[in-house]
Amino acid sequence: MAKNRSWLVGALAMSLMGSSVRVSSTLVHAPLLVAQAARYGGAALAVLVLCVVRGAPGARPPLAPRGREWAWLTGVSVTGLVLFNVAVVRGLLYAQPAAIAVVLAGVPFGLALTAPIVGQRAPTARLLLGAAIVTGGAVMVEGGGKTSLPGIAWAAMALVCEICFTLLAVPVLGRHLSWGVSFHSVWIAALMLAVMSLIVEGPGAAGRLSAANWAAVGGLAALTVVAFVCWYSAVSHLGPGRAGLLSGAAPVAAALATLASGGGAPTGITWGGVVVVIIGLGVGLGARPQDARSMKAFSPLEPDLG
Repeated sequence: MAKNRSWLVGALAMSLMGSSVRVSSTLVHAPLLVAQAARYGGAALAVLVLCVVRGAPGARPPLAPRGREWAWLTGVSVTGLVLFNVAVVRGLLYAQPAAIAVVLAGVPFGLALTAPIVGQRAPTARLLLGAAIVTGGAVMVEGGGKTSLPGIAWAAMALVCEICFTLLAVPVLGRHLSWGVSFHSVWIAALMLAVMSLIVEGPGAAGRLSAANWAAVGGLAALTVVAFVCWYSAVSHLGPGRAGLLSGAAPVAAALATLASGGGAPTGITWGGVVVVIIGLGVGLGARPQDARSMKAFSPLEPDLG
């Protein structure tokens, strides 16, 4: 039952992260750094309140980082939060959201390949096969969009950052749990982005954000809290390699949301992609979680969210 809940919260996390790409499109022409600083600052405050009042399952007051934990948490912030969002928003200047999403569909295979290697083990054939199937299905669901060479470059950068977002958090999940890792990563990112904004965009950058921009920032902050906590909880139970398969849920959820909102029925290729993603999940999630057990300082004993 615990694993089933982990699959569900992991799929929810990736669905929310996937939807953030489209929400971020409203910030393409806004002061990017201050907008993202406000987003992560709001998320940090929300996580802290939830941890202190313990109003959510598994929440507890964050522990202070120590020693090399600062390096791991800063690495998560730099790659998975700061650089990832810069790459996505800047990439949207040169590519349509679907094109960015197609490149990000490579996350399952990227994690299935790199997580065992980081854990000093060979990748398992079953996990790689499942990840390849999920990636193929996700590409079918997303379809395609217009792009250019700079758009592809920004999307590739976002892909690498998304993989680092998971792998760099693994060594500190055992002590800090998903709530602590989420809190420290977002406040560190907010501080870095605020300093960068003052230098690059100037002190008055926040005043140039429109009402629509602020609405997007608020929505992204809320998505961040739920997505980060759920994702790191899934990683702690399933391991980074198997959890990565769940990123295939993002395009599936987007297709279903489009159908539910009356935006038009998905095509036959889209439905075929949904089936392919489900098959890939069935193949890959049955792989042994050796990539999690072999990583130093990793502990899968986090309390369940459900």
